[in-house]
Parts: sequence; C-alpha cells; structure tokens
Amino acid sequence: MNDNGDNLLRRGLARYLAPDQLARLRSVRVGIAGAGGLGSNAALMLARSGVERFLLIDDDVVDASNLNRQQFWPRHVGRPKVECLTELLRELNPAVTVDRRQERITADSLPALLPACPLWVEALDGAADKRLLVEQAMLGGRHVVSASGMGGYNGAPMRKRALGSLTLVGDFTTDILEAPPLAPRVTEAAALLADAALTCILDVLPDDAFGPAAC
Repeated sequence: MNDNGDNLLRRGLARYLAPDQLARLRSVRVGIAGAGGLGSNAALMLARSGVERFLLIDDDVVDASNLNRQQFWPRHVGRPKVECLTELLRELNPAVTVDRRQERITADSLPALLPACPLWVEALDGAADKRLLVEQAMLGGRHVVSASGMGGYNGAPMRKRALGSLTLVGDFTTDILEAPPLAPRVTEAAALLADAALTCILDVLPDDAFGPAAC
C-alpha cells in the first residue's frame, strides 16, 4: 500500500514520530504469543503506535467470558481469536500484514517460530507455557516482554523490570488464578507490555533486526 494519504493512521502518526522512527516501526516483525486479554490489547496498542508486521499465535476461540477484558465484541464469539484480531488490526491500518497461526505453542513448535521475530510479546495464560517461551526466546537471542500479576482490582502498583533481553511487567504479587481477570488491570499490564515493546523497537534492537519498511 502506498503511503499517499489513503492511510489515516499513518497520516496521524506522522504528526508525532520522526520518519526514521516510523520506518523502524513499520519494518520490524513482532511475535504475539497469545491473543487474549494481554495479547489482543497489546497488539492493537502496537498497531496504533505504528507497528505493521505481526506473527499472531493462539489456539483458542472467542468466548463470552472473554468480552470483559479482551479486544473482542459479541460478533466475534465462537470464532478463532487470531482471525478476529487480524480483522481488527487491518481495519485500523490496512497496511498491516499478519501471519496468524491457530495453534498452541509447544516445545516442539518453538524452534521454528522464534527466529521469525526479533521481539516477542509473551501473553500466554499458563505458567509453564510462559516460562517455556521466555526461556527459549532468551536462549535464542530474541528480545521478549512478559507479564505477571494483573488480576483483581485496587492491587499493587504495576511496574517494569529489565533483565537483559527480557522485560517483565506487572505487580509481581497478584496470582491471576486467585483474582478475577478484570479489564482495568489486564489492560494496564497490556499497556506496559506494549510500552516495553516500543522501547525495544525504537531504542534497543540493532539495525539488522529490521526488514524493508512497508510501503
């Protein structure tokens, strides 16, 4: 797609970001592991910030219980999350390209998936799955942002911790299994994930992590 004024989001972003920043955002490929409360919100925040290339992985379909915090609407119930999220991303920015995979990340599938993206957003539910992705991403030289502690309401303040190529976000206190996953704190954690990912894209990733800028 030519950037000839037809793309409203691109036009608006040009008011706030320099051309070299926009080029980095458009050319980086970001992996989103999980398209639920964290992943769907973080993906749309990154798209609103100028990211245009995504690899989305999730094996689930939208359920009524997801509507309280995830970026889905009643019309999406029963459909694959990666399919619905792809539609929303492209509605926001028609220049977005998405490689969507309706599958679960496993120890067997990760070695082929990880090299596809220099940066991963870990937005999975299970502790074992979260640990698997983070550990393998770091061992493979990928940057990864991960969240923990976001359930309930009126909880401890959330913050970021940078540990080399890993950035952790959350309150580091709340067990999501013991507190209901409500929109305000889930979305807050997703925003911190997106912010950590933007920091990595604009200030940390080397030039060889970027492909040709989308046009």
